[in-house]
Amino acid sequence: MSAVRIWVMAARVRTLPAAVAPVLVGTSLALGADHFHPLAFVAALLGALFIQVGTNLSNDYSDARRGADTEDRLGPVRVTAGGLVPPSQVLLATYVSFGLAVGCGAYLVAVAGWELIAVGAASILAGVLYTGGPRPYGYEGLGEVFVFLFFGIVAVAGSYFVQVQRLPWQAFVCAVPVGLLASAILVVNNVRDLETDRRAGKRTLAVRLGRARTRRLYAGMVTGAFVTAPLPWAFGSMSAWLLLPWLAIPLALRLVGVVRTRTDGPALNGALAGTGGLQLLFCLLFAAGILAGGGVGS
Repeated sequence: MSAVRIWVMAARVRTLPAAVAPVLVGTSLALGADHFHPLAFVAALLGALFIQVGTNLSNDYSDARRGADTEDRLGPVRVTAGGLVPPSQVLLATYVSFGLAVGCGAYLVAVAGWELIAVGAASILAGVLYTGGPRPYGYEGLGEVFVFLFFGIVAVAGSYFVQVQRLPWQAFVCAVPVGLLASAILVVNNVRDLETDRRAGKRTLAVRLGRARTRRLYAGMVTGAFVTAPLPWAFGSMSAWLLLPWLAIPLALRLVGVVRTRTDGPALNGALAGTGGLQLLFCLLFAAGILAGGGVGS
């Protein structure tokens, strides 16, 4: 394979919608509040992408060191465990990705306030400690919780804050469905790798719950996203345009069916990519609904 293709594999492009989608929702809320800072938007978007890529690279490196990425795993080949890239190069690329994220964060701190230092540091630390460090939380069944927090609540509310410098309750409520779908991406990944993770001693939430209950969890997360999206409208704050993401329900039903019935790698790899696509489509529709309805307080 070419070097470019290998590094694209290492970056795990299928997971990147989880970084893009919350920034789009947070920015649509800012636009609805008549605030838009183009450079802050770009910095937030790039920062989120660099953190996601850095997390993926760190995961690739750390899982290989711990022996979690074995030859019998159903997912795509990991570049470190597969011998495609030397571990030192993967580690260097991890540092570069997080360094670029720090550069984006420095600009956001300059325009939006020092509070973002703690947010950025916590986001990077969460990315590293997912599979790194002495007690990786991804090995203890806490991965979905951290994804919900950092790729849902923090990412949406943070993208809004860097442009408006305040945090209304609607920003947190609108972050909930985004976080649920981001966590659902990880759930598919862990359902696919359940057996190999169990043998490697990686006690993900899927390993702890078992296949049947994890499948139900996936269905619950996807359903919860569609149920919670119109909550600001139900609370009398925003418009019924928040129902626009419901146009993605047919895709969601198809993905839930695949995760519920299939155990083979190709099908679950497709469901993983499909869940990333669902999140992106959902958030594009969600952002459009926020803008069509006039934003916060409409």
